[in-house]
Amino acid sequence: MIVPQISLEEAWETLTENPDAVLIDVRTVAEWSFVGIPDLSGLGKQVRTVEWTRFPDGTQNSDFLAQATEGLSPEQPLLMLCRSGARSNAAASVLNDNGFTASNIGAGFEGDVGPGGHRMGGWKDALPWKQS
Repeated sequence: MIVPQISLEEAWETLTENPDAVLIDVRTVAEWSFVGIPDLSGLGKQVRTVEWTRFPDGTQNSDFLAQATEGLSPEQPLLMLCRSGARSNAAASVLNDNGFTASNIGAGFEGDVGPGGHRMGGWKDALPWKQS
């Protein structure tokens, strides 16, 4: 199954308009701690943080599916986020293969590497976030 790719604007619209929509950030503990996390407090929501790969060794989180879906129903729209869209796409694929409805936020939290070697164009540039 091909994972639906959504823009930052589509993600924010879904989170704003659908009370059941859930944002799942699949980056690592280190990324959440040092780079920041999306801030959904203005929407009365919290981002769900579940590592796709474990820090610091980079091994696959064997508990990902259970942790990501705990308390959720297959009908809820799940919006997946990582640094630049690759890990979250893989995570969304696993969720979709297991009966959930997940889309990937292709721009990621930090976006792609731009001029000068800095990441840009992601959630951090366009939408609310906070240092954790």
